[in-house]
Amino acid sequence: MKLFRIIIVVVLAGVVCPSQAQIADRLLGKEQEKFNVDSIISYFDNMPFFGIYKDNYFALGTALNHTPNEYNSDVKFQISFRQRLTKSILPFHSYLFLSYSQKAMWNIFEESLPFHDLNFNPGIGIQAPIFAKGKIVGNALVMVEHESNGRDGEASRSWNKISFAGSAFINRNLMVHGKVWIPIIDGQQNKDILKYSGIFQTGAQFLSNNKRWVADVTFVKRQGWNFNFNTIINVGFRIREKDNQFLMLHFYDGYGENMLDYNKYHCRVRLGLLIRPAFFSDF
Repeated sequence: MKLFRIIIVVVLAGVVCPSQAQIADRLLGKEQEKFNVDSIISYFDNMPFFGIYKDNYFALGTALNHTPNEYNSDVKFQISFRQRLTKSILPFHSYLFLSYSQKAMWNIFEESLPFHDLNFNPGIGIQAPIFAKGKIVGNALVMVEHESNGRDGEASRSWNKISFAGSAFINRNLMVHGKVWIPIIDGQQNKDILKYSGIFQTGAQFLSNNKRWVADVTFVKRQGWNFNFNTIINVGFRIREKDNQFLMLHFYDGYGENMLDYNKYHCRVRLGLLIRPAFFSDF
């Protein structure tokens, strides 16, 4: 019941406010020359303080590299939200925020429907918009994150990161992003996590002109000099024009899909429901 209530809160918080979507579109579209830095900051400061952070989704799927069975078929879902703590009053029009993301791997085809792993990812950060010639061209942030699976003994997994991230708005349809972190590995059972869960990531998000299609791809570089990446691809189709619920195709290939199995290879595809911000999502 507690989990159900959390999902309902996130869904309600994620309902699109048309004015936010219109504002974001105008700020990056043909009308952006009508805005100056002060007016853009004013718009941001007047938006709701609580909202979606990363994508929220609920998806069912199975392995592509093995015959599907009850052990490699599951439900994967993520709940993610952010609370802005200040307006843009810090240097460079930055603001302080708290974030929380929770990811679950749910083995619904096994007896008693057990959760295989739950991953908890709280964080605190400072984010600032980037301007060029009076126009917004991206965002930059510094963040302290913790990620663990809340278990003890041999199943315990935990690490911390000081993350530096940035995104660039190429236009109102395309955003590219990157993130690198300084790891602080405190988990005794995952000292080699960088070999699997990576040392940095990069990717891009695409939004169609009519806002009905979204797509994003993220590559997480694993430790080492060879060409080794974890790959995440999402494609979504908006169910109704005036909301932010999408039918989603989710693909994961690589290691580190969850904390418990951080050193195990997964190649899985899932179908489900995606709930995301009105414009580009965080990563």
